[in-house]
Amino acid sequence: ILIGVTGVGKSTTIDALAEIFEFTLLPNRRTLTDHMIIAPMQLAAGEPVSPVTDRSQRFNYTRRYREANPGGMAHALGRLYLDPERHPGLILFDGLRGVNEVKYAIEALPLARFVVLIAPDVVRVQRLLGRNDTFDQIEPGPSADSKTSGKLTSFADLGLGEASGIFEPTDEARLLAMVNRQQVSADDLSAKLRIVIEERRNYDPEATRTTVAELAPFRSVEVDTALRSPEEAALRISDKLDI
Repeated sequence: ILIGVTGVGKSTTIDALAEIFEFTLLPNRRTLTDHMIIAPMQLAAGEPVSPVTDRSQRFNYTRRYREANPGGMAHALGRLYLDPERHPGLILFDGLRGVNEVKYAIEALPLARFVVLIAPDVVRVQRLLGRNDTFDQIEPGPSADSKTSGKLTSFADLGLGEASGIFEPTDEARLLAMVNRQQVSADDLSAKLRIVIEERRNYDPEATRTTVAELAPFRSVEVDTALRSPEEAALRISDKLDI
């Protein structure tokens, strides 16, 4: 089970792992959220079942599901059934987030092994800015581009002063420089920052890391994807978990 927030490199790591050994890849968190969390929550609320692409709206649905089922996505994962004759080997899931999910999974899935992927927030934002994933959408606020005239000096210029409390000043300057050099738009940076901010409201990556290390020290491995190449990460995972 991979554990990590948006932009830590889960998909890239999966691709690298596929070069080392075979596994059955379960439908990912996004797909399970659509079918096992959002759709049931919409039905329960008397809403029409329809796709939800905006990240902040999806966070709202998953938050409500977590309130009803403390295990969150781990609770949904535990409800899946795979025919062992059709899928006899290793099974991989991408992925879990948050203390409540990993606590539930560690207890409910005693044979599971966990891969905690981490990366600095500034690296995550840079990856989001570069990957052009249509899923990385969030309901736009007032246009950040329309708010800015001249050079950006702080996240407050984007209407996101709270982001300054998450990033180091040097990292804030690095991201703002991408806009000032016209490498990305102010709106694009604002959208990616808001994804990180919204995730912070729902998940605590540091507490999640600590929880896994304390509760499953012999069946988990942590990898900083900013320090290791995908190939190095895959080899470390394979070696540490004896796969």
